[in-house]
Amino acid sequence: MSNIHEALKERILVLDGAMGTMLQAYKFTEEDFRGERFKDYPTPLQGNNDLLSITQPEAIKTIHGKYFEAGADIVETNTFSGTTIAMADYQMEDLVYELNYESAKIAKEAADEFTAKEPHKPRFVAGSMGPTNRTASMSPDVNDPGYRAVTFDELRVAYKEQAEALVDGGVDLLLVETVFDTLNAKAALFAIEQVKEERNIDMPVMLSGTITDASGRTLSGQTAEAFLISVSHIPLLSIGFNCALGANLLQPHLEAIAHKTDFAVSAHPNAGLPNAFGEYDETPEEMGAQIEEYLKKNLINIIGGCCGTSPDHIRVIATIAAKYKPRQTVTPSTVEGTL
Repeated sequence: MSNIHEALKERILVLDGAMGTMLQAYKFTEEDFRGERFKDYPTPLQGNNDLLSITQPEAIKTIHGKYFEAGADIVETNTFSGTTIAMADYQMEDLVYELNYESAKIAKEAADEFTAKEPHKPRFVAGSMGPTNRTASMSPDVNDPGYRAVTFDELRVAYKEQAEALVDGGVDLLLVETVFDTLNAKAALFAIEQVKEERNIDMPVMLSGTITDASGRTLSGQTAEAFLISVSHIPLLSIGFNCALGANLLQPHLEAIAHKTDFAVSAHPNAGLPNAFGEYDETPEEMGAQIEEYLKKNLINIIGGCCGTSPDHIRVIATIAAKYKPRQTVTPSTVEGTL
């Protein structure tokens, strides 16, 4: 696990692209999602992508392999919705441990195979921990602004179960991503710290927020710099942003944090903004040109893709990233002076 710290010093690390985009190409039916094991399950399961780690494991492993082949150093586990809170939509709360464990195991198998082939370029697995479908900071009911659909402790318990299963499955690091509510993220980070303490392990943690609109704020109202400050008490491997925006629109927010932290900085933007049909049209070359601007400005240590990106996007990004040195982190004393 400590190898990732060494790798970060040597080069810009490349994260994989979208899992959902790749799964859509398979056109899995309800029956495919169910498999034999869940053929009589009482709720519809199509769309529960995390379940495919159990019912279609070969497809998941193939996707990881395609991203490694394209040049990714890190792949994310297929566990974006792998908490009891998110799985309640499918009445699958009892499967959460298994879903995360199996997803981690599949990704680790793929990583180990590529590391064995190219020992000079070790591959890593990031346990993906998504934001859940509830928010601890805001009310879902406009008529009752004080109401909360979830508590901090409910989030902590859910995230702890997910983190434990991912660690047991063999991940090299944990990635708390697509953070739209920093209170949710703090519950995840607190849970991870509990797991680290209980098991006496040093598990690297990436944290990635999402800027939801042109105002430059997260859904819970924080600017990029405020987001950084509010989580800087946690010993993170990296901090950054993903999703919501294309690479060019994300750049100002990366600039807002890159010179104010000694953490590594990550970004995995979308392939532009979605069109009228919810699809992403930005080509690998178009996206690569925008990402190269990050690298010219010394903003990035870890770079990848989110919605709409494919192995072709990652291949172009990896080729560009190889031409640049990783961002040099600033010293803690500089950070204190800046903040």
